[in-house]
Amino acid sequence: MFPWNQFPFNKEMKSKFEKLNQKEVNEYVQGMLGKVFPNDLQYSNEQKQEETQHTTDNSPSQSKLRFRVLETHKYVFVRIEIQKREWLKQLKMYHTTNQLILEHIPKDSDQTLITLPTLVNKKGAKADYQDAILEIQLYKLIDRQLSEIHVDDH
Repeated sequence: MFPWNQFPFNKEMKSKFEKLNQKEVNEYVQGMLGKVFPNDLQYSNEQKQEETQHTTDNSPSQSKLRFRVLETHKYVFVRIEIQKREWLKQLKMYHTTNQLILEHIPKDSDQTLITLPTLVNKKGAKADYQDAILEIQLYKLIDRQLSEIHVDDH
């Protein structure tokens, strides 16, 4: 028979949890996580700050365009905050294998270059606008074409 009575799940458990100081527990957990994953947590915090603060400043009038770049296994997504629906009519978008180029937003003279995290295909891009967000989906370039090189033996 399993010794269930050796586990600390009893009526006193509730009172023990109420006596815990939440701040001390949080500091302890963060300290332990920092010891186990010191570099990963630092990179994760830097990455979060980088993702949330993607803005461009390409015009002298200090207008800003907010965007976020996400990479999955098959796609690269670029999500752009569109403040005015009229921007969609004047927007011109182009892309190369490693950059997305946006012209005429927020102002007619503006141009924004977004460097993509990986190479993308030239064809197959899609754009969708919903809830003041323009989402561009680009297929990642997965080059699996191999060419054999013959070695001459003289």
